[in-house]
Amino acid sequence: MANAYDLIVIGAGPGGYVAAIRAAQLGMKTAVVEREHLGGICLNWGCIPTKALLRSAQAFREAREATDFGLSIDCEIGFDAGRIVKRSRDAATRLNAGVGFLLKKNKIDVIWGEATLASPGEVRVAKPQKPPVAPQAPEPKGALGDGTYRAKHIVIATGARPRSLPGVEPDGRLIWTYFDALKPSAFPKSLLIVGAGAIGVEFASFYRTFGAQVTLAEALQQILPMEDREIAALAHKSFQKQGVEILTSTKIVAVEKRENSVVATIEGEGGAKRSVEAERLLSAAGVVANVEGLGLEALGVKIERGVVAIDGHGRTNIPGVYAIGDVAGGPMLAHKAEHEGVVCVEAIGGLPAHPLDKQLVPACTYSHPQIASVGMTEQKAKELGLAVRIGRFPYLANGKAVAMGDTEGLVKTIFDEKSGQLLGAHLFGAEATELIQGFVVAMNLETTEAELIASVFPHPTLSETMHESVLDAYKRAIHI
Repeated sequence: MANAYDLIVIGAGPGGYVAAIRAAQLGMKTAVVEREHLGGICLNWGCIPTKALLRSAQAFREAREATDFGLSIDCEIGFDAGRIVKRSRDAATRLNAGVGFLLKKNKIDVIWGEATLASPGEVRVAKPQKPPVAPQAPEPKGALGDGTYRAKHIVIATGARPRSLPGVEPDGRLIWTYFDALKPSAFPKSLLIVGAGAIGVEFASFYRTFGAQVTLAEALQQILPMEDREIAALAHKSFQKQGVEILTSTKIVAVEKRENSVVATIEGEGGAKRSVEAERLLSAAGVVANVEGLGLEALGVKIERGVVAIDGHGRTNIPGVYAIGDVAGGPMLAHKAEHEGVVCVEAIGGLPAHPLDKQLVPACTYSHPQIASVGMTEQKAKELGLAVRIGRFPYLANGKAVAMGDTEGLVKTIFDEKSGQLLGAHLFGAEATELIQGFVVAMNLETTEAELIASVFPHPTLSETMHESVLDAYKRAIHI
């Protein structure tokens, strides 16, 4: 049957397209149903375009600081907002086309449309509400959303969307989601960001670099609530030094829209209220899983706390139906979705797939400075009653950081005192998002403190801060 497959993936984001490719590698006849764009939110409106914007911000900072490196620039450093945004969108478009090429190369059919699970093993596809954003992607076979497709295995990979707060509903003009913040017609002179997780902090860093007066409001007691308390405090201090106003333990109780600005009433601890006016308000209060409109309830698929309930191999409670990525719960990160996709498909294929250990999923925030972490925070380890050894090493004492002129930062490591097991690592500083993978590998291999201490780190590199942090946990640090 032309419409029959071994596996159908609903959603072509990082989890979905990776799952489809792995299935094709294992010899499965595979199709992907996508309603809008290959690569999903991450590639088109998240991970990639935000990093392109942040790279422009980094280049702008470095140009302004050129005299510190003995360079002279005989003109005023400026920027073109339109060209910055275009470069970001071009990066997304290029990678979008790359995903299309990979699916075509692996002989995966792309079916454009809105998918509904009619029954186990049956997917109905209707025409998408708006045309696909990727004209350069491989053309679907047949008409858009041309009927019913069957597969023994169906993987739900529909991702997540920005959370909308009551009274702070985005309108695309005065109140933004991160979609709007990625492609402004002009950079605002002032910006209120509601939510100080990774998304909020990254946009605060970006817009502040280009001169906006930024206010960052967070409902919880610290910015970056998922990060180690000490690291979050360092980031808080750093962003304040850069001119970002930070309000924690606050909530938005009212928003008034004016002709070209918003005035938000913010309530702090003890009920004290104040008004903050800004040209734009960015709602960055997290995301919610896309579980609606798929027919999951009618099929009896179990939903818990707003996400699809799965086991360690992506199986739902309905045989033949699986879920991966954001729609299946946190951490809602692209690399977690990709890994889950591979685990799920390999289990379907009968390979000895190991369930994902979420403690080993790194978190990265690409602000200036960067923040990255894996494993337990210090407070979590202590809540569990573990006796721990803590190592710390400042960037200020690292030769490469001094040579780079980028000495703000800290590497923190947490070890189990009894076993020497590395429980967590937390980085704040230059290239933290690249360095964290060394600790991820170490934890995945169950490396002990003795093995890390015995490892040779190249000199001069920022990675030496990692080694020295381990040494410091055992009172052996050399350079502090």
